[in-house]
Amino acid sequence: MIQFANRLNSVQEYYFSKKLREVRQLATEGKPIINIGIGSPDLQPPSSVIEAIKNSLFEDGAHKYQSYQGLTEFRKAVSSFYQRNYDVALNSENEVLPLMGSKEGIMHISLAFLNKGDQVLIPNPGYPTYSSVTNLIGATPIFYELDSNTNWQPNFSELEKLDTSKIKLMWVNYPHMPTGAKATNDTFEKLIAFGKKHNIVIVNDNPYSFILNDNLQSILKVNGAKDIALELNSLSKSFNMSGWRVGMLLGKQEFLTEVLKVKTQMDSGMFYGIQKGAIEALQLSNDWFKQLNSVYTERRELVWALADKLKCTYHKDNSGMFVWAKLPSNITSEKMIDDLLYNKNIFVAPGTVFGSKGEGYIRFSLCVPKEKIKEAINRI
Repeated sequence: MIQFANRLNSVQEYYFSKKLREVRQLATEGKPIINIGIGSPDLQPPSSVIEAIKNSLFEDGAHKYQSYQGLTEFRKAVSSFYQRNYDVALNSENEVLPLMGSKEGIMHISLAFLNKGDQVLIPNPGYPTYSSVTNLIGATPIFYELDSNTNWQPNFSELEKLDTSKIKLMWVNYPHMPTGAKATNDTFEKLIAFGKKHNIVIVNDNPYSFILNDNLQSILKVNGAKDIALELNSLSKSFNMSGWRVGMLLGKQEFLTEVLKVKTQMDSGMFYGIQKGAIEALQLSNDWFKQLNSVYTERRELVWALADKLKCTYHKDNSGMFVWAKLPSNITSEKMIDDLLYNKNIFVAPGTVFGSKGEGYIRFSLCVPKEKIKEAINRI
């Protein structure tokens, strides 16, 4: 028999990959499924971005291999974007590394920093890819619990009780997915201090900061952050370009040089036209975000109404493209989503996908036309 790699024993197929097959099968059988579970933007990218990629297709060298470090103009656009929006200065020559979406950065960073047996701090609840990649690498996830009572901020008293001798990385994600909680300045400062004290690289995954959020934050703004921190960002959510796969890793040259060693083994550079489109997106005025958020604001109001129908509670001051809703105490996450899917033909995400601390919660996506959300309300 063909034997597969032992590392596959430590992971399962991504929940949404598996569950969406079931959802598609139900739709094929004629079920009128409304999918409010997936954070895949359904709106169009800016029209000028579409024009930029179309025009680029006829430029010299557009269809050749591109630099692993991206076009100089792209890196400069990222640097200017960070200076303008986050008040963070980045050297475009060596502190910006383009990625095929920020998700690949999770793998690249893990391969660059972790050996078998190393430990990684991972938020619970949190993005499932942090733990699955950690397992694939052969490192050990150490989950740090986030709680609604502290607005999903790390408990540093509990973190200090850990044996940190084998901990090499700490994944942080603010604005937080799935809860939508925003970091405080105090949280970011304490994270940098914690990383420096224990020689742990802090990685903030930051793709949601422009969605329904007036307080743009980067962990790299903290004094001395570049000594110990990296930040991932993406155009997927901010510019409706998730399928384009445009992300970036930001931090000091020493860290990015090591990550680049991994990246150069796994791709042959980002397509020229996509980079040209990304450059155009990064240069847009904030009017784009106002327009985008006006749509999400309408949708969120309707999702709140849907959550009310289900007797859920939620916080109205959270950001991002999801609504994280607490269920009534007498029902579990899995029971609720199965009841909605099989009895109402509505798919939402169970909180348990994101860790044990997600039990008792469900997550609604705002990537759904308001007419569909209204229809879901009527079904309830």
